[in-house]
Amino acid sequence: MERHLLVRLLSDDGEACAAALTALHSGATHVVWDGAAPAGRLALVYARRLRHTRRKGIETLGLERAVQLLNQHDQPVRLGQITAADQTWAFMLFLTEDCSALVAVTGVRRTGEQAPPNIT
Repeated sequence: MERHLLVRLLSDDGEACAAALTALHSGATHVVWDGAAPAGRLALVYARRLRHTRRKGIETLGLERAVQLLNQHDQPVRLGQITAADQTWAFMLFLTEDCSALVAVTGVRRTGEQAPPNIT
């Protein structure tokens, strides 16, 4: 997926979208993988990740909301990822199967990193 298309999809006003967009504007790498998976299955996977990050005290952005949105979405989704240029954050993107819309986005601070994303 071309960067300018991804930028347009990240127009949501949520904190995770804003941080992912800032990362993109700051030179982050991105990828959207081929294939799709059932949103409900991904909701289960990311609900486990939510519990894990809470238990371990790992900082996340929008993870709880992403789980809720995936649970409500009844169509397959494609996965993408944005990795901040400084490697401090990774953002998972959940897109409609045709990549025309963003279903949800979540960010996780990479273990051992200190700097938060610059959301301005």
